[in-house]
Amino acid sequence: MRALLINPPFPSSFWSFPEICRLEKARTYHPPLGLITVAAMLPSHWQLRLVDLNTRPLTPADWDWAQLVLLTGMLVQRPHFLELLKEAKNRNKPVVAGGPYPTSMSTEVLENGCDFLVRGEAENVITPLLSALKDGHRQGVFESAAKPDLTTSPIPRFDLLHLQDYAGMSIQTSRGCPYDCEFCDVVSLYGRRPRYKTAHQVLAELETLHRLGWRKSVLICDDNFISNKDHARAILHGLIPWMQLHGEPFYFWTQTSVELGHDFDMIDLMTQANFSTVFIGIETPDEDLLVQNRKLQNVRQPLVQSLKNINANGLAVLGSFILGFDGERSGAGTRIRAFVEETALPLVMLNLLQPLPHTRLWERLKKEGRLRQELWGDVQQNCDNTLGCLTFLSNRPEVEIMAEYRQAWDELYTPAAFLARAYRYFLAMRPTRRAQAQKKGYPGASLQSPRKATLKDTWQDMRRFAWLAWRQGIKSPCRWQFWRQLLGLTRHNPSRLVKYLTYCALGEDMFRLRRQLCHPLNGQGESAP
Repeated sequence: MRALLINPPFPSSFWSFPEICRLEKARTYHPPLGLITVAAMLPSHWQLRLVDLNTRPLTPADWDWAQLVLLTGMLVQRPHFLELLKEAKNRNKPVVAGGPYPTSMSTEVLENGCDFLVRGEAENVITPLLSALKDGHRQGVFESAAKPDLTTSPIPRFDLLHLQDYAGMSIQTSRGCPYDCEFCDVVSLYGRRPRYKTAHQVLAELETLHRLGWRKSVLICDDNFISNKDHARAILHGLIPWMQLHGEPFYFWTQTSVELGHDFDMIDLMTQANFSTVFIGIETPDEDLLVQNRKLQNVRQPLVQSLKNINANGLAVLGSFILGFDGERSGAGTRIRAFVEETALPLVMLNLLQPLPHTRLWERLKKEGRLRQELWGDVQQNCDNTLGCLTFLSNRPEVEIMAEYRQAWDELYTPAAFLARAYRYFLAMRPTRRAQAQKKGYPGASLQSPRKATLKDTWQDMRRFAWLAWRQGIKSPCRWQFWRQLLGLTRHNPSRLVKYLTYCALGEDMFRLRRQLCHPLNGQGESAP
């Protein structure tokens, strides 16, 4: 069997990072992890060809070669997914579809011609699907009431990727989340009982990436890496010596709950394993809204102090906020900006509330007759909830919400404001473990040296710095601020200089989003989507 695996293109969003991708000479940021995981479950004698349309085009020769098409997609990929499904049917190619979008909106996918639909996770249904294909069946829906045991999940087929196309790689150590926030679709997709891979499985996946030559960032794309702290510790206790043995070839980032801010031992283990950043859903500084939306983990400890604890102990936080909650009071955008300034978070993701299918929010708004389903598809076609519009009837005037939303983006990502936050943030972060080890008597510091930089590494670092210096140190109206802060961090916290400069570079993508959303006609040929 010749199987063509297709990942549709993503729309422009917060996660696109086109400037960073260009700097890294990559075409997109992360690979289609679900698709290459399914590829590892297919028979070894099948011929597989993966086309990620975020990196390379799909050619007529690809279509002609294929005997079977496997198509995945998230909700934001919906319009392109449906176009590809239609194209496959026009070419008389049988289609197997799976992933978050086909799972959430199965009826729509089937009505558009899908032959075999996998609803939910693939591990428990791959055998009956393959049997149906072998027996000549022409259609079917495959799902399992039981969630799969992830100890049966194979090593993803990273070898099918053009690694040079990606700025980062992804692995997964668990699925599911014990929390049940009203607006989140993780529970409807993966359940409230998290399931886990073993530490041995995780290290085997990293070993595969290392053997293939990967040496950059790795996203651990769990819904909450610390949902089971015993599991997280087992992963980290295995990862720390592996990283030291291999010369620290990767740096990691992941998603956690804010409860990490009061588990200093966990933070210490994560930094020892070379974790750099954690993504945290802060959502709102309004405690009553957190309780209303069942984001209870955010109110158990003082939120500001939790975030400052994480930063002070060596991890950066990428915080996510949402505007548009029911019961939200006027001035929500101003309160978010004040919260961000108080915590000095450099990178924050500002979102508009979007009801996702089968969440409790979706069901409630549907019952209340407040879903604007005629807009939902258009929003998904153009962008995600970073740059979209409201797809439901809000409690307060939509024009007010949108004005606050744009103003928050505009003021938070004014270059001077962003650079000032980044400087304060990394000035307050403790020195790296290696820098602390140089101080006499520092307990538990690792003196393990990272892999030695090659001439190519040095050249790439020089090229990156020259790019950033040109953008922010010469062209920018904030050029003097850039150089003052660079000198200040070099003097007062030099071991955090590389991280600081990395965030300065990420700022270029945030400035781009600000222009798109708030200043669509900026004289540089850019317009809002």
